[in-house]
Amino acid sequence: MDGHQRGWKGLKDSIRIRLSLWLSLAILVVALVAGVFSFVAAFQEANELQDDMLRQVSVLFDRQHLPVPHLGDSGRLPNSDEEARVVVQYLAPGTGKSGGADGGLPLALPATAADGIQTLDINGEPYRVVVRTLATGERIVVAQETGFRDEIARDGALRTVLPFLILVPILLLIVADLVRKMFMPIAALSEEIDQRGEQELHPLPQEHLPAEIRPFVVAINRLLGRVSESMDAQRRFVADAAHELRSPLTALSLQAERLAGTDMSETARMRLVALRRGIERGRGLLEQMLSLARVQSSTPVPMALVSVRAVYRRVLEDLMPLAQAKDIDIGVDGESDAQVLANEMDLFTIVKNLVDNAIRYTPEGGQVDLSVQTQEGKAILQIKDTGSGVAPEERSRVFDPFYRVLGNEAMGSGLGLTIVRTITDRIGAQICIGYANEQARKGLSVTVLIPGASA
Repeated sequence: MDGHQRGWKGLKDSIRIRLSLWLSLAILVVALVAGVFSFVAAFQEANELQDDMLRQVSVLFDRQHLPVPHLGDSGRLPNSDEEARVVVQYLAPGTGKSGGADGGLPLALPATAADGIQTLDINGEPYRVVVRTLATGERIVVAQETGFRDEIARDGALRTVLPFLILVPILLLIVADLVRKMFMPIAALSEEIDQRGEQELHPLPQEHLPAEIRPFVVAINRLLGRVSESMDAQRRFVADAAHELRSPLTALSLQAERLAGTDMSETARMRLVALRRGIERGRGLLEQMLSLARVQSSTPVPMALVSVRAVYRRVLEDLMPLAQAKDIDIGVDGESDAQVLANEMDLFTIVKNLVDNAIRYTPEGGQVDLSVQTQEGKAILQIKDTGSGVAPEERSRVFDPFYRVLGNEAMGSGLGLTIVRTITDRIGAQICIGYANEQARKGLSVTVLIPGASA
């Protein structure tokens, strides 16, 4: 029931549907009124034309001195329609009736009928009658059944109205199509807005839009500008705060290193180790925050063809000490390579964050494999590890800032996958997460699909 109500409310709220319905209703009303007037006018004109025909017949008999049918004449041609006949006969003076069944004439007409055109009821049938006094003093009657006359008039009137009946539905379809085409720019604009990413705040195009919609688009563009300025201010604040905090943390790190060279008890040394670990974690978090602020900025970055295997080598050079500290077997599978059109720093950031996560969340003695292949114009980057993996219900949450999977003690900032998702959205890539071993539901497999690649 709620679905029907929402559907009905959506129909009522649609300007296009309401405009189509009101225009269709107006066209139907105008067509109905015009059709009725046309029908009535055509019907009356047809009757007047037939009255003129009866008058012309009476004048013809008067001027040409044509003989009136004799008694006993049926007054019609053989094999003709009984209702279509035109009866011509004399009116005998001095009698109440002229003709009839007893007199052998077709019709029993009152001899006292006045000259002119009139409608008479004869033997229970209505007739249209013209009575005329000839130059000889004789009176003739030209008559025809009104039923046949009305049928002819109705047929003529219906032929007049027939174009309305044919053209009105076509006109309704044309109007509906025109209204739909008029609203197509608005539909295209809404689709363009719906397909934008959360960081795409550039102004909406105002070309090819109706004048009534343009002020609305201008207001949206102003709002987008204010939102973009606000987000830029927030990013600058985060970047500035992270940058300002680097110096104090660096100083703390140096003080901790100097403190490590002094004599102290075992308990104090254990606490110093924890302190240094916390300082390193804070420095890593600041670096990630700076990296996130950089990738979220709206500043355009240069694009070039980048070798994926070359990026893999750079990442492995940076993270090999971390992998060796945990005795993790890490390397690149296969010899295939792919060239992708992207910013090299963006691609490096994606791969480094994914590999860093894989190393941190893989237990000691585990394995991390990197691979790349090209398929249907897309570069498929895959990083697999032998860790615990991510449950399906948590895969949509791991891209949120500072979200950490429960029960995992690995040290991290919680921003790595957020940075990866931000970059992939900006360059039009896709990222998928699954198990490295689906049957055992173990390990993590991260796949990045980058369009515009060549082998």
